Amino acid sequence: MTGGTSTSATALVGIDDVRRAAGRLAGRVHRTPVLRSTTLGELWGVRLDLKAEVFQRTGSFKARGALNAVLSLPAAERARGVITVSAGNAGAAVAFAAASVGVPGTVVMPATAVAAKVAACRAYGADVVLADGDLLDTYLATVAQTGRVPVHPFDDPAVVAGTGTVGLEIAEDVPDAEVVLVPVGGGGLISGVAAALADLAPGVRVIGIEPETADVVSRSLDAGSPVRLPGARSVADGLAAPMSSQLTLDHVRTFVERVVRVSDEDVLRALALAVPRTKLLLEPSAAAPLAALMTGVLDLPPGTRVVSVASGGNVDLALFGRLAPTPREVP
Repeated sequence: MTGGTSTSATALVGIDDVRRAAGRLAGRVHRTPVLRSTTLGELWGVRLDLKAEVFQRTGSFKARGALNAVLSLPAAERARGVITVSAGNAGAAVAFAAASVGVPGTVVMPATAVAAKVAACRAYGADVVLADGDLLDTYLATVAQTGRVPVHPFDDPAVVAGTGTVGLEIAEDVPDAEVVLVPVGGGGLISGVAAALADLAPGVRVIGIEPETADVVSRSLDAGSPVRLPGARSVADGLAAPMSSQLTLDHVRTFVERVVRVSDEDVLRALALAVPRTKLLLEPSAAAPLAALMTGVLDLPPGTRVVSVASGGNVDLALFGRLAPTPREVP
């Protein structure tokens, strides 16, 4: 692991990068709580804690990476304003970061983005561009048109270092953690969490969970290089990344035990179980690790101390009308 500042797209983020990010973010984002879920833990045969990023600024972990990236920019670049492409949470995070430092922000989003997430970006003062066609093409055209500085949702060492502060807090707050479960979209969150834990808690097993229908990281690992998956769709919309990156693949290969897939059906079943028991407003992305626990795909020894990263709580409330656990799922 490297300990200094990352200098290239494929350099691994180290604990010094994460600690510097924590210093920049101190007082600007929340140190989120770790909450015990005894009922779910007993149901699934583990000792379960939730790292509640649902309480983070903007409602998701994304605020950490976006703000660290914006604060890391040279002043002249930052003054030009920033831009990102996102289905929602990363967009709100960059909009929040731009507003926090007083610069313009732009978010390019798919036209199918959850309305509440579009509204959140606009509420932070960002310009929102909705793409009816190819999202990446629209984004690149908007970057050229506005001259604003791109802040990638995950393919940026400063973003990965910012998300690494989640791992730093887990290491400090749950020193007996054995397994940490992390939702996987483009891989920025798991890259940072795993890099931090590799240094601070090297015995911890980090496992990623991604949707079967948006499994770009698994496909990229199989292919040996980043791939694009423009048709990625999932009820866990925050995990439906259309691409991976060399940066995140390098981190996953180096620090992550494995990445497993879960179905949208199982994500919704896990969400229906978790929300009334934890009293947390979880978005489907945050329930993906719980789906892996529920189905037994992880095959963990009984009593394993598990921390599941509850990555966000920006959910379309209409979704809850679809949640109805079957009688066999109710303990």
